[in-house]
Amino acid sequence: MFQAAAWLISQFYSFTSNYILAISLVAVVVMMLIFPLTLKSTKGMLEMQRVQPEMRRIQQQYRNDRQKMNEEMMKLYQEHKVNPLASCLPLLAQMPIFIIMFRVLHGLTSRDAAGFIDPDYISKSSDLYASLKGEKEMLSWGLDLSLRPIEVLQDDPGKGIVYALLVIALMGMYYLQQRMIASRTVSPTMSATQAKIMQYLPVVFGVFQIFFPVGLVIYYMAQTVVRIAQQAYVTRRFYKGDDSLGKQAQAASAQAREMSKKDGGGSGLFGQLKQEAAKAKQDQAASRPISKRVTPPKNSSARGGASQGGSSGTKSGPTPSNRPKPGGKPRHPKPPTKK
Repeated sequence: MFQAAAWLISQFYSFTSNYILAISLVAVVVMMLIFPLTLKSTKGMLEMQRVQPEMRRIQQQYRNDRQKMNEEMMKLYQEHKVNPLASCLPLLAQMPIFIIMFRVLHGLTSRDAAGFIDPDYISKSSDLYASLKGEKEMLSWGLDLSLRPIEVLQDDPGKGIVYALLVIALMGMYYLQQRMIASRTVSPTMSATQAKIMQYLPVVFGVFQIFFPVGLVIYYMAQTVVRIAQQAYVTRRFYKGDDSLGKQAQAASAQAREMSKKDGGGSGLFGQLKQEAAKAKQDQAASRPISKRVTPPKNSSARGGASQGGSSGTKSGPTPSNRPKPGGKPRHPKPPTKK
């Protein structure tokens, strides 16, 4: 797979004689190959959103019987011919491509003991090999694609600004792409805070590009430009018209959200776990024994109550000094009075 990707870059370089254009064209080819999966996953996701109210009813009806709930869910999926995992297909396809391109771009700029470029994964008879062999830089449009932006910023901050701007531009593209997706997606299980996190998460991923070779940053910039164009096409295809699949999915998601607000919980796994946790907390509070012990006031004790007489609300006996002896005589008789 590494040789195949390097061969593709080599072929485009033989046509363009430019590293950036060759890498960008590879990104375009990859995105066009993945696009059918993107369309399929988008359609599957919209179909899942369209049945969310029915899913919500099943989850509420069988929330105390997990097995029955799963059986009814499977029947619902089969009836409407939807696949919950369909939206994961493009992501699963892009992960190995990311690893391949990362290794290939590293291989193309691998260096020998003297610090000169000794390309790997490509034929020694190719134009790409001949242009890189023995060089110290992979220059294209004034950028050294073999360097990492963080390295350039550390060595030469003035020159590194250009490389930093590339990463910032990529983050902006990520934000625009995610905003296009978020503007047409209504999730009944996602709060406003969660929606913001999902919107900015790809931007955070863009920050890590500062540690990757510039060639990989160029690859992702070209890929993101193509993805933005594809998302515009998806919006036009699935959301045009009130009776379109996208509009039906949005209406169903809004209905599911209202149902979720009424019953005080969310749908899906996290909503179910939240409801179960709340129920367990209520059961625990109900089963906790109630203590009948009454704590006396700080200034009220057995001795204090006896010394203060009726202030405690109980009858107090004679004090120890006036308490009679067992024989009936007082302990301290009073002296006789003079007449």
